[in-house]
Amino acid sequence: MATWQDFEHEAPDLAPAVRARFEANRHHVLATLRRGGAPRVSGTEVRFVGADLTIGSMYGAVKALDLRRDGRYALHSNPGDGTMAEGDAKVSGVAVEIVDPSELAAYEGDLPEPPGGEYHAFRLELTEVVLTEVEGGDHLLIRSWRPGEPVKSVQRY
Repeated sequence: MATWQDFEHEAPDLAPAVRARFEANRHHVLATLRRGGAPRVSGTEVRFVGADLTIGSMYGAVKALDLRRDGRYALHSNPGDGTMAEGDAKVSGVAVEIVDPSELAAYEGDLPEPPGGEYHAFRLELTEVVLTEVEGGDHLLIRSWRPGEPVKSVQRY
């Protein structure tokens, strides 16, 4: 697995476009695994804090409880107006709850205002990043990255 910063170092041409997709809109879709293994999708916001891509959650929310039990996740960027003008980004990996006081302080320091009470915060470690873009109006360019591998590109017509 890799941090967001690892991804930026290994895929310097892809990382800014993916980050732009997550920064373009506030709300995104997070997939977690329920206790029985079925998928659950939830809305979430993301933040880039230091070397990490992170999410926060209200204390005791089902998505947080899912991630505490099984950290595997998939995160899909908000598609915006549906034109895919800037691409469609997805990341997946394992979420790790931030419990270290200094890491929590850094996370809180990046928030526009402090959380109102207890909360959960997770660092999203990456196992895959995918950006799908429409090119020339008639085909897709799909770029993907996995830790330790070069970016792969596939065109679909």
